[in-house]
Amino acid sequence: MHIRIVNGQALMALDYQKFRLSKGESADIPRGFVHRLENIGDENLVCVEVRQGDYFGEDDIERLEDDYGRV
Repeated sequence: MHIRIVNGQALMALDYQKFRLSKGESADIPRGFVHRLENIGDENLVCVEVRQGDYFGEDDIERLEDDYGRV
């Protein structure tokens, strides 16, 4: 998966590393890596997620922690 920040600033947690991403920056997320994106700025965070492959369903997501009550 590839994430590109369109607007705002994000804190990307990728397995055990954390780093900042700003407008125009991007990150690649290897398959199977635990990841999280957090808005750390005052502006709305807008990002584009690009995935490759032959299946794009959401049923393969395993939520390890969910601050928003999604199932």
